[in-house]
Amino acid sequence: MKKLLGLGLGLGAVGIGWLAYGALVEAKRLTVERRTLRLPRWPRRLDGYTIAVLADLHVRDEYSVELARRAVELALDENPDMVVLPGDLVGHWLPESPWLLEAVLEPLLLMGGSAIAIPGNHEYWGGDASLLAPILDELNIRYLRNEVYGHAGINWVGIDSLNAQQANPGGPLSEALLEDDPVVVLWHEPDAVDLLPAGADLMIAGHSHGGQWRFPWGWTPMTTRNGEKYVEGFFPNAPTPLYVSRGVGTTGPPARLGVLPEVSILRLVSG
Repeated sequence: MKKLLGLGLGLGAVGIGWLAYGALVEAKRLTVERRTLRLPRWPRRLDGYTIAVLADLHVRDEYSVELARRAVELALDENPDMVVLPGDLVGHWLPESPWLLEAVLEPLLLMGGSAIAIPGNHEYWGGDASLLAPILDELNIRYLRNEVYGHAGINWVGIDSLNAQQANPGGPLSEALLEDDPVVVLWHEPDAVDLLPAGADLMIAGHSHGGQWRFPWGWTPMTTRNGEKYVEGFFPNAPTPLYVSRGVGTTGPPARLGVLPEVSILRLVSG
């Protein structure tokens, strides 16, 4: 019995140690992930168009604000053509959430309107996704909920959260495809790409956090609904070419292991 108790205490200490390391070190090791995505139908006139992706900020306290502000700064340092925020800007709604988000996102005013956001499932935790609208409007960030936005020669389609049962991809995508311009879809949950009607050039998602925890032998214990099939990176052979960001913040245990947070810098070229 004493041996079993000692073993249990030892494993518990190891677990606490890993959690502390993941929270204090790896969750803060923000990286810039630069990728060139070759897209079969991307027009040559837009070769080199660059998108900065700030997924899953999960703003909820001073620590998440600090990390998210660093992510915004790193994105702006890359001088992107567009900044996109594909959902889960908040961890959950709090009375102070508008001020926390403003502290994080105010530098995006420098983009001069070249910034787009959509809701994620966490925008429905403790509130409603409509609460984002006045906050983003003040910061000149276009907020899309099952809508199309034509900007800089691209039709941007923003789809509401699938997990929150608010998604309606068909109508906005059909509208976007009436034009000759390329179509980029923002949809928070990556596995939703299997439900997306054909025709878009690229879909950008977050939600999965790259698994958030990955042990050396490849085991990823944390999974997310509609974020299990396409976990991170570029999937050129998905029904629509798909990029899934590991995101910036955390959910559940505020720690990462083997899955660093990222600011994604996507350079789109014809190919």
